[in-house]
Amino acid sequence: MTGANSFSVSRYGPERARWTRIFARDSLTRRLDWPILCAAVALSLMGSLLVYSATRNRTEINQGDPYYFLIRHLMNLGIGLALMIGTIWLGHRALRNAVPILYGVSLFGVLLVLTPLGATINGSRNWIVFGGGFSLQPAEFVKITIILGMAMILAARVDAGDKPYPDHRTVLQSLGLAAVPILIVLLMPDLGTVLAMVSIILGVLLASGASNRWIFGLLTAGVIGCVAIWQLHILDEYQINRFAAFANPDLDPAGVGYNTNQARIAIGSGGLTGAGLFHGSQTTGQFVPEQQTDFVFTVAGEELGFVGAGLIIFLLGVVLWRACRIARDSTELYGTIVAAGIVAWFAFQAFENIGMTLGIMPVTGLPLPFVSYGGSSMFAVWVAVGLLQSIKVQRPMSA
Repeated sequence: MTGANSFSVSRYGPERARWTRIFARDSLTRRLDWPILCAAVALSLMGSLLVYSATRNRTEINQGDPYYFLIRHLMNLGIGLALMIGTIWLGHRALRNAVPILYGVSLFGVLLVLTPLGATINGSRNWIVFGGGFSLQPAEFVKITIILGMAMILAARVDAGDKPYPDHRTVLQSLGLAAVPILIVLLMPDLGTVLAMVSIILGVLLASGASNRWIFGLLTAGVIGCVAIWQLHILDEYQINRFAAFANPDLDPAGVGYNTNQARIAIGSGGLTGAGLFHGSQTTGQFVPEQQTDFVFTVAGEELGFVGAGLIIFLLGVVLWRACRIARDSTELYGTIVAAGIVAWFAFQAFENIGMTLGIMPVTGLPLPFVSYGGSSMFAVWVAVGLLQSIKVQRPMSA
């Protein structure tokens, strides 16, 4: 080496040169999307406090250790961050080539749930329990597979320059790919996850440039399908009761409407600044079921008030805003579709989870991204963040 670079290494040593490379303008560290990363980490850390508050006194589930769920939530976060780093290292383009393998593995996983290895929790047979407190929800990872698989099919000929936008045959092929796992998940039955997958499909098609006739056709088919499911009594009784309670919260306040009513009481009692962390009467009294998972937002509403709950919504907004920017700035349709699918996934799931605690959406088993307790959900959302970061860092600097 000669010139300034040689002087820098000789005077300050190789350690200074290494840090210079790390923070150079074209380095991976500088090209990461730090707002989305910081917002997601902040959400997960806030979630750890809320999960701890909701479970520290629940000896029937925390095995007598008040820190049981806190430690496991932080462990899940650590594993999630490692998965994000691994996803960035592999790159979304390499994963594009591995879609057939990932698709086969994900289908195998959800099919296992329907075998004797599957376990039913809260009315849905969507878990594989390994023992020792460890379990897996394969349907969470199917969301990623649907996004990558549909993006691969829809963008193949467009990125190659053969087509300006996906044709009808290509769209139909991508819908067929998504339909198989959705039908399997519907058999569990896990209606909330199916709705999240449908939102992903709509987001992917909108970003791909497919004809609007497909969008309107799918929406129409969705309405007809919902009516048919209702009329044919495909839904389980507990799912019908949830919709009935949503339509009429006063129908059975001590029964099917209990969860929603208690959730609204908890959030409403928080006021502007809340009762204080670990001091919520509804949370401490264990009046709200599943408060560490599905109803974790009620802990924020009661103990942190409008300010704390609003902060969670703001941080989720930052994640969605930056993901939209990544989708917009991608130089390839494949990257745009993947990012848009993640936006649709996070947006619907956050709106549904928060909405059901406020009584404006029916109760489903969808967790709040990054915040709710649950390893499968945490791992999946951090893999999604890794995909977003990969799309960002692999974009040419001139773009």
